[in-house]
Amino acid sequence: MSTRRAAGTTLLRSASVGVSVPRLEGRDKVTGRARYVDDLRIPGMLHGRTVRSTIPRGRIVRVVLDPAFDWSGVTIADHRDIPGDNVVALIEDDQPLLAAGEIRHAEEPVLLLAHEDAERAEAATRAVRIECEPLEPVLTMEEALAKKALLYGRDNIFKEITIARGDLDAGFAAAHRIVEGEYRCGHQEQLYIENNGMIAERTPEGGIFVRGSLQCPYYVHKALARIFGLPADKVRVAQTVTGGGFGGKEEYPSMIGGHAALLAWKSGRPVKIMYDRLEDIAATTKRHPAVMRVRAGVARDGTLTAQDIEIVMDGGAYVTLSPVVLSRGAIHAGGPYRCPSVRIHARAVATSTPPNGAFRGFGAPQTQFAMECHMDRIAEAIGMDPLALRRANAYRLGDTTPTGQVLRESVGALESLEIAVKRSDYAAKRARYAAENAEATAREAAEGANGRPRPRRPAARGLPPGALASDPGSLAPARRVRRGIGLSLVFHGAGFTGSGEVKLASRAALDLTPEGRPRILSANTEIGQGTVTVFSQLVGEALGVPAAFVAFETPDTDIVPDSGPTVASRTLMVVGGLLESCARAMRERLELYAERALKDERDFARVAKRYVAERGPLRLERSYEKPPGLQWSDADYRGDAYGVFSYGCCVVEVEVDLDTCETRVLGTVASADIGRAIHPVLAAGQIEGGTVQGLGWALLEDVRWKDGRVWNHQLTNYIIPTSADSPPIDVAIVEIPYSHGPHGAKGVGELPMDAPAPAVVNAIAQASGARVSEIPVLPERLMRALRAGAPA
Repeated sequence: MSTRRAAGTTLLRSASVGVSVPRLEGRDKVTGRARYVDDLRIPGMLHGRTVRSTIPRGRIVRVVLDPAFDWSGVTIADHRDIPGDNVVALIEDDQPLLAAGEIRHAEEPVLLLAHEDAERAEAATRAVRIECEPLEPVLTMEEALAKKALLYGRDNIFKEITIARGDLDAGFAAAHRIVEGEYRCGHQEQLYIENNGMIAERTPEGGIFVRGSLQCPYYVHKALARIFGLPADKVRVAQTVTGGGFGGKEEYPSMIGGHAALLAWKSGRPVKIMYDRLEDIAATTKRHPAVMRVRAGVARDGTLTAQDIEIVMDGGAYVTLSPVVLSRGAIHAGGPYRCPSVRIHARAVATSTPPNGAFRGFGAPQTQFAMECHMDRIAEAIGMDPLALRRANAYRLGDTTPTGQVLRESVGALESLEIAVKRSDYAAKRARYAAENAEATAREAAEGANGRPRPRRPAARGLPPGALASDPGSLAPARRVRRGIGLSLVFHGAGFTGSGEVKLASRAALDLTPEGRPRILSANTEIGQGTVTVFSQLVGEALGVPAAFVAFETPDTDIVPDSGPTVASRTLMVVGGLLESCARAMRERLELYAERALKDERDFARVAKRYVAERGPLRLERSYEKPPGLQWSDADYRGDAYGVFSYGCCVVEVEVDLDTCETRVLGTVASADIGRAIHPVLAAGQIEGGTVQGLGWALLEDVRWKDGRVWNHQLTNYIIPTSADSPPIDVAIVEIPYSHGPHGAKGVGELPMDAPAPAVVNAIAQASGARVSEIPVLPERLMRALRAGAPA
């Protein structure tokens, strides 16, 4: 890992910020002291189960309980037991907590069961039969747009966005070449290490208390208030230790939390619902599949003159978060490149499949996959090096995005590009691989023309690929292996889009514990990314105490203010900034009281305890304030889409076997301009993790469907990269500070997901000569491309 700072940039030395302090919650996790939701046992607790539809679309005729089954002790709940609204409140009120009359997707919840014995609760689900009248399903985006059946409104379109800038006709007229392409990507499962789980209890005051594995406590709080018709103060939601989220625990916990709460409400006993892996993959939200069509005009010197981009995303059966996923995808669709004339037309459509939702990157990986693959196609069409093409068009200070946003500061596109290509030796390897591949192809052609057999490859392990054994006649033919190197350049807006942060009006607070320690009060959750540690670093730095001295309160809606969701690369930049402001105010208040500067954590504790004893509790709260100068119109998608963007580059080297069409990633360089690395090791971990997740999406992760249902819903056939599959990853952190981020920090969590997939496809193109436009690039998909006539 390395860190590069922009020329002329000076970052202040500090005791905590910029230092990789020990992870504060790490010891409890590695020693087993941390208690996840499935570790919790409550006296009298029931185990809940969900009975789901097995067809993608239909009308419920009746629900039959097997009379031969012993139903004693089983709590049964359906839509009629819901005290308030049968809706999972989010953007629109279209998704029911439990289906009442119509089935709109396979795995839709219909009935809830609970029993004190988990095995008996599971057996009860098999004693329920849902009789339905099937209706014609709409299973693809193409069927939705063709209106095979109307699922939503008059056209099956959940959301439609058009972003336009400049004169598109003039831009294409000025082009030397016009290059067109279509790109596709499918579902991707978040596959967090801990499955979804929730525990619910009725409270003595007539309310409901839900805790579990989640990202956004106040999302669940809002949903429960609607489901039960309760005032906000009668609903309590708290996070338990959470084993990963990646967006999959942003909105879905409102569903499973509502189910557990309804069973607890009816039974009067605590209820736990814990999904197994099969149910979690089959029923929960995934990355939106997408089809992108790109038409780009380019001048002789490689300058982009026009971009016309069409995007369609599959939202599934209900709206969920599709409008905002589509929004971010559309805004990023042109890539980090200046272009005077742009039109981006994006639609999210309804299908009869389980709803899709939040996943790391939130629409931007799909659209930037298309643009980055297309940049290589443009380069090929005009005979220009892909690196030179990106250098010619990458954003610089003062450039304008398709929404009309002027990039005023912290623009690290070129810096991220240059450090990645240097660290990877991109130019030299690209030239060398081109020469080696051409030589190998010529040699194989000559051997074939002369009737000579292909060389043999060794069967023994431990020999290098392609090495020849002493007895070639006894071995299989040598592999036809080619190597390639590809790159991609991406950007990612930090924080909610447009006016989103203003509407959230996030609040965070800092108070003092009885022991005189500062305590962080925030709804932002630790889901493995390091929230507890980096928040404590920011607060500790401002107060002049070690990060480990800072207490972190469990996100609990009865205790912490609503600081917004743990999504959108906003946690550190937005909420961390609020906490830093609280800490500065607290230090000023305590030093004014003490009439001197505070020396260290012991001194801080003495003064804090004395302050509380004499003057009462001290609590400082700050609310989000929009940086000056930002303007945005939700009506026409014009203005400052984000306060700032992060930038990244990924260079990938691959080896492709032309006979089996298997692809092996040899190495990766990932650079990221994140403003400032508050904790370099955690930041690098985010970059490495996002890179591996992106490589899996590019090469392995293929959700397979049959009749509207996921059929590979287990880890034996839904394949993700393991540590053995992960290549060496060289991380380069670029620091170009953002003036409105704490210590200059921007977002880091989502950016690394955007870049690997197109870099892989571009590397495969150099290695094989085949340009695949759909991911994942499975061997059979590459084989079809090669057989279609692409040169090897």
